Amino acid sequence: MMQFDGLRPARLQVGVISAGRVGTALGAALEGADHVVVAVAAISAESRRRARTRLPDTPVRPVPEVAAAAELLILAVPDSELTALVAGLAATAAVRAGTIVAHTSGAHGVGVLAPLTALGCTPLAVHPAMTFTGADEDLVRLPDTCFGITAGDEIGYAIAQALVIEIGGEPVRVPEHARTLYHAALAHAGNHLVTVVADAVAMLRTALAGTELLGQHLVDDAPGGLAERVVGPLARAALENTLQRGQAALTGPVARGDADAVAAHRAAIAESDAALAEAYRAAALRTAQRAGADEAMFAVLAP
Repeated sequence: MMQFDGLRPARLQVGVISAGRVGTALGAALEGADHVVVAVAAISAESRRRARTRLPDTPVRPVPEVAAAAELLILAVPDSELTALVAGLAATAAVRAGTIVAHTSGAHGVGVLAPLTALGCTPLAVHPAMTFTGADEDLVRLPDTCFGITAGDEIGYAIAQALVIEIGGEPVRVPEHARTLYHAALAHAGNHLVTVVADAVAMLRTALAGTELLGQHLVDDAPGGLAERVVGPLARAALENTLQRGQAALTGPVARGDADAVAAHRAAIAESDAALAEAYRAAALRTAQRAGADEAMFAVLAP
């Protein structure tokens, strides 16, 4: 079992399965907190390259060897693979009793670790509420990130809290029954925001193509162009304003009750992309619901 030195957990031997974006970022962060990543599992060429880059002193080993060597075992596999991995580890008795087993899935709590819990392991769900790209900024962003933690008992919560604080994160307690709603909220913010911004960029590319001023880069499909420079400051300001002011940050035609402008938007978008026009309608409808819009606005947003 994990020992504590004052408020700090003792140094642990850490195993990571597998060397993806999240696993290697957490492994590097734990090493930065004086733990030792003793083994990592990596199958693909890309994961092996990532392991060499982020954990250069850590040997790549088969999954059973990683599990057997670890006092803290990090299961950083996709959500769809977690159940099968846990079942395999339990069936082969690869994990020693007393091992702290922490998965990084947002959707699952500790219930998915039940086969290992039955063998005497300490189950933890430790999910970083952050998007990972595999680039260097992953390691920079990890400190100050919130982590959704779920444990089987108060000792488990204390361990998870200590580990997260050690790497500079902020632990947030998520009850087992609330994991799915917690994960849905993060997907809505982190994934659907990408879709909304990418759709806005696509509209601007259509609107601005061929209108470039002398010396400007031509509007094309490459990222980081004129359309992104137009949207970027607005989107960043809207996000920050919402986080600081909530619903009061809402501006624009829906908030003003300008039904004619919204109807014109729908018509203009539909001329170039019917699917995008429907996405705009759905987002505007939800905005109208949150804003308490009048009947005229809901009328122009009808399917």
